[in-house]
Amino acid sequence: MSELVVKDNALIQASYTLGLAEQRLILLAIIEARETGEGIDHSSLLRVHAHAYADHFDIDKGNAYEVIKEASKGLFDRYVTYHDKNPKNGNDRSFHCRWVDKIGYEKATGTVFMRFTSDVVPLITRLENNFTSYEIEQVANLDSGYAIRLYELLIQWRIAGKTPVFELQDFRRKLGVEDNQYKTMSNFKKYVLDFAIEQINAHTDITAKYEQHKRGRTITGFTFTFKPKKRKTKEASIERDSANGDMFTVDGLSDKQLKRIVLHKSFISTYGSLAKGDNGRDWKLFTEFMVNEIKKDPSKFSQKKPIREYLNGKDGDYEYA
Repeated sequence: MSELVVKDNALIQASYTLGLAEQRLILLAIIEARETGEGIDHSSLLRVHAHAYADHFDIDKGNAYEVIKEASKGLFDRYVTYHDKNPKNGNDRSFHCRWVDKIGYEKATGTVFMRFTSDVVPLITRLENNFTSYEIEQVANLDSGYAIRLYELLIQWRIAGKTPVFELQDFRRKLGVEDNQYKTMSNFKKYVLDFAIEQINAHTDITAKYEQHKRGRTITGFTFTFKPKKRKTKEASIERDSANGDMFTVDGLSDKQLKRIVLHKSFISTYGSLAKGDNGRDWKLFTEFMVNEIKKDPSKFSQKKPIREYLNGKDGDYEYA
């Protein structure tokens, strides 16, 4: 199952300055908020585990906790500026609010806890109006915060495949470029825009290019065109394995192998949240539940890597009942 990041377009269009690790932390928290199945409000305390951060963004698990701990410290002081219209008179409004009003960490479990502010919660969870969603895998390999922001700005226009003109100063703010950074156009293009485009074209599901707009000799804005890349799909096969008597196998895997797979620590960290209630607390129930889920729809358990690869671990990579 794809892990979607969903943001209200008011938040996508907002101006904010976040570091790369802070942006990644928020993306994982948004996924946590979307996947709880219990909704989210201002009282919801969300959790981001270090191993989830390491798995999604392919960094060393030994360093992941320190990364999210430092990111959480910085995030507490960050704020977002967003715009909307006054429902009473239609006037444009501009608001400043903090991302979170409570944040902490638990070293023993490598977990960061955060609570979004009451202003940010509806911008993340509201789906009935305009919203943008994308799979977190599309930005997992982007190592520039500017690239993540540009990708978000572009995919608002996914159906059209092109954007309106982004006026230069507003565009800089949306990307999170501060007034004292990359003041010359050559530096802005080299270190922000061109680098972000290069990253997006190399690591996401779209290929993008831009056109600059001028008044006289002065560049005043940019438009972007982009198109989706051709996607390679793999159909997971479910077949009967009469040799070992198992009712079903997946890609030739027996029930015994499937049970070992679902007890792999990396598998648990990636998909364990699917098991609710007693299924998530008892190892035997967890194992039976996850094996059955794999049999029903193997494709949703192959997003990070093929199911079979979880068998390649050492004994220390597995949890046992």
